[in-house]
Amino acid sequence: MAFAHGASTANSADPLPDAAEGAHVDAPDLRWFVFALFFIFGGITSLNDIVMPKLQELFTLSHAQANLVNSAFFLAYLLFSLPAAAIVRRAGYMRTASIGLLTMTVGCLLFIPASSSATFGMFLLALFVLGAGITVVQVVANPLISLLGPASTTSSRLTFAQAFNSLGTTIFPYVGSTLILGGLAGVSAAALSGAALDAYRVESSRVIVHTYIGLAVALLVIAGVVWTRRNRLNEEQEQGGSIFHPLTLLARPRFAFGVLCIFLYVGAEVAIGSNLVVYLAQPTVWNVPLGTAGSYVPFYWGGALLGRFIGSGILRVASPGKVLAIAGAIGIALIVFSANTSGAAAGWALIAVGLTNSIMFPTIFSLASEGLGKRAAEGSGVIATAIVGGAVVPPLYGTLADASGSLAFALVLPVICYAIIAGFGIFARRPAAA
Repeated sequence: MAFAHGASTANSADPLPDAAEGAHVDAPDLRWFVFALFFIFGGITSLNDIVMPKLQELFTLSHAQANLVNSAFFLAYLLFSLPAAAIVRRAGYMRTASIGLLTMTVGCLLFIPASSSATFGMFLLALFVLGAGITVVQVVANPLISLLGPASTTSSRLTFAQAFNSLGTTIFPYVGSTLILGGLAGVSAAALSGAALDAYRVESSRVIVHTYIGLAVALLVIAGVVWTRRNRLNEEQEQGGSIFHPLTLLARPRFAFGVLCIFLYVGAEVAIGSNLVVYLAQPTVWNVPLGTAGSYVPFYWGGALLGRFIGSGILRVASPGKVLAIAGAIGIALIVFSANTSGAAAGWALIAVGLTNSIMFPTIFSLASEGLGKRAAEGSGVIATAIVGGAVVPPLYGTLADASGSLAFALVLPVICYAIIAGFGIFARRPAAA
C-alpha cells in the first residue's frame, strides 16, 4: 500500500509529485537542503577525531579505551537505523529529518552534565545520543538525494552530495582543533590526582561543552526550518511488515555484499581518521604536539572533499564499480607505504588515504541499492545499520596497536577492509538485474 504523505494538509505548500518507483523529483531547493544535511552530520561526526585525543589525555586512556568514543557514537547506527527507516515509512522524509535534528540537539546538550560530572562514561552517553540523531538524519538523506534526480546519475549525484559531507568534515576539525586541543600543551592529567585531577577535567572539558552548545543552538534552528517543509513531498513508501522487514533485502547477494562493504569502509575510515592525531605526533612520523597534529586532520577529510567533487564528474562517464576497485587498490598502496616508512612521507601518505575514501560510501551505497524502488528507505536503513563498523573496527585497531606496540602495524586492519571493498567494485561493475 502506498503512503502519500502531506496531500491532506489543507494549508500546506503544493507537494511535489509522488516518489514512485522508477520516477524522480526535480526539486533544486530540496536538493540544496539535503546537501546542507550532509554538511551538518559530516562535520559533527568528524569532531570525534578531535574529541577523542582530548578525552584520551583527560582520562589517561589506552588506544583501545580511547576508541570507545567511536564505539559509543557508531553503536547508534546498529540500534536506530531500522527504527529510523520505519519512521520514514510512516511519517515521510522531512518529518523524520526534523526528529533526527532534534535528537542531535539533545545529544549536544548532554555534554553539559558530562562536563559537570567529569566522567568518561557520561561523555560516551552524550556521543551515543548524538549518534542516534545523526543516524536518523542519514537514513533520510541518502535515499532522498537518490530520489531527487534520474536513476542514471545516482552515483554521481550522491557523490556530489557527499562532497558537502566532506566540506563539513574539513571545516569542523580545523575549528575544533583550535578550540578543543589548544590547551593540551599545558598541564597533563597524568601528573595530577584526587581533587586536582577532578578540577582539571571539569575545567578542560568546558571547551568541549561550549563547542557543542553552539551546535545545539544551530541544530534547533535548522530543525524548525525543516519542519516548515514537512509537506513538501508526496511519497510512496513500501508499507507493512515488522521493523525487521527491511532485513529481507539481505537475500539479494549484491545488496548484502554492499552492506558488508559499508561496514568495512566506515570502520577503516574512522579507524584511520580518529587515530591520525596520535599517529602523526609519533616521534617516528612527525614528532609534533597533539595540537599541531590535530590541525592536519582537515587535510585527511579535505582529500575526501576534493575527491568527491572530482569523482562526481568521473562517475558520470566511468563504471562506478571499476572506479571503486581502483580507489580501494590505491588506498591499500598508500597505507602500506605509510606503515613501512617514516617522517613526513609516512604522515602525508596516510593523510592521502582520505582522497581514495572520497567516492567509496556513495558508490557502494548506490551500487548496493540499485533496483530497490519503493524499498529505498528500507535499504537505506539496513545500509545505515552497517555504519556500526565505525564502532567495531576502530577498537580492534586500538587493541591491535596496544598488543603490537605499533600504530603502523595495526594498519593491516584497514588494508584488509579496502581489499574486500575493491572486490565488491569488481563484483558490482555491471548493472544490477531488474
